[in-house]
Amino acid sequence: QVQLAESGGGSVQAGGSLRLSCAASGNTYSAYCMAWFRQAPGKERERVAGINTGSSTYYADSVRGRFSISRDNAKNTVYLQMNSLKPEDTAMYYCAARQSVYCSSRPNEFGYWGQGTQVTVSS
Repeated sequence: QVQLAESGGGSVQAGGSLRLSCAASGNTYSAYCMAWFRQAPGKERERVAGINTGSSTYYADSVRGRFSISRDNAKNTVYLQMNSLKPEDTAMYYCAARQSVYCSSRPNEFGYWGQGTQVTVSS
């Protein structure tokens, strides 16, 4: 079992930055693929970034070069650094965990979710 708790969301102007954190409980955290998803009103949940157990990273085309995912296994925490934010980045952001070496992009393949943190980017 893994429990996830996100923090770091908020409101920022376009071009600004935010850093999201996701604290995980559970002794096997290091064996999980971790990912950040987002969901805007009326849209499907999409994976914006993922990091596997070997610290390989994956990004959606819409955020590549602006967002960076990292993990600190000693602190059981995964981070999402978001730079050059755009109004279209506005969404609820969720941390998710999947007990697999394969870091899927499909939400239904992740068994553990945080409660979400809101990110709002104004123009």
